[in-house]
Amino acid sequence: MYRVLWWFDAVIAAIFVGFFFVGLADGSVSSFNMALWTCILLGLGAILYGSRALHQAGQQKTALIILWLLAVPGILGALFFLILIIAQPRWN
Repeated sequence: MYRVLWWFDAVIAAIFVGFFFVGLADGSVSSFNMALWTCILLGLGAILYGSRALHQAGQQKTALIILWLLAVPGILGALFFLILIIAQPRWN
């Protein structure tokens, strides 16, 4: 279970990093919101690195709790987009 959650969280972090670099390229990430982006990326790195360090130190339950903190919103977001793709709602 640990590896599945860790890889799922790594995919979520990669998506954020991708949006960050796209934002840098088009100018939407500027000095105005750079602190916010820095906090988000550092938080994602802390979750991934911290859970891995805790898992290697023998704290499996704590590592899983940390991973679930990011996985639950990611799963809910993925389900939301899956429902949108399947249902194809009319927004007008």
